[in-house]
This record gives sequence, structure tokens and C-alpha cells, in this order.
Amino acid sequence: MEDKRECCHKTKERSEKEYKDLSNRLSRIEGQVRGIKKMVENDAYCPDILIQVSAVNAALNSFNKVLLANHIRTCVTDDIRKGRKETVDELVATLQKLMR
Repeated sequence: MEDKRECCHKTKERSEKEYKDLSNRLSRIEGQVRGIKKMVENDAYCPDILIQVSAVNAALNSFNKVLLANHIRTCVTDDIRKGRKETVDELVATLQKLMR
């Protein structure tokens, strides 16, 4: 069986629980963004919109933390066990991008 991570299109199979959790989080965030759009359309007061944008940013950060933890627990640890040390470099590069 071919290792999908060695080609240019990396994929990850997720458990049903992980998929549902991530999908639910994204659906909530999507709803928050739609709410912000309506606030703009309805000429809501700027600070009220800014507070909602801050809430979306926090939700996205939380999503990233969950996804990153799952990635480290699965992909990264599996690759290290298989001797694929380049995965650590990839993780470091990803963390550097997230910390900008």
C-alpha cells in the first residue's frame, strides 16, 4: 500500500469522533462569521462587531489547538516511530507559521 504522505497531496484519515468534533467546531465558526456579516449589513456598532470578530479569532485558535494536538498524537508520532525525521522539520515549520 502506498504511503499518501510521500506524494505532494498529503491526506489524513480521521476517526468519526475526530471528524465530527472538527466539523462541529467549523460549523459554529461559520455561523459566527455569518452573524458578523449580518451585523455589518445591519449597520451594527463597530465595537460590537469587533467583539464578535475577536470571538471568531478565539474559536479559530481553539480549532487550531485541537487539530495540532491530534496531528502530533497521530501523524507526527507515527512518522517518528517509522524513522521519518523530516516530519519534525515540517512540524517546526508549521509552528513557526502559526506563531506569526
